[in-house]
Amino acid sequence: MKNCIAVALFVLSSILLFAPGHPSAQESSEAARKVAVKVTPQYPAVAHSLRLQGTVRIEVVVAPNGSVKSLEVKGGHPMLADAAQNAVRQWKWEPAPHETHEAVEMKFTP
Repeated sequence: MKNCIAVALFVLSSILLFAPGHPSAQESSEAARKVAVKVTPQYPAVAHSLRLQGTVRIEVVVAPNGSVKSLEVKGGHPMLADAAQNAVRQWKWEPAPHETHEAVEMKFTP
């Protein structure tokens, strides 16, 4: 029984080791558009008093005209994420022929 388990683990690890991986986001994404207008987020007073810090990651869908079409928080403290979303909604990117997906990271430190 132990030999069967050992052989199964060896085969599984070999498959995982040599299986083609998923392309990284950098390989599959387009070149990032330049931001024309950036609005700095307001650090929430409660978060500041609690010395809350961290990074908020947001995925933004940018329309061809450069305005924010939609956004989704991908990580970060909810209190900081609200402030980051409010700021990014006001950002403007340079125009492009079609909509793009842009990754935004905002760091908050007290």
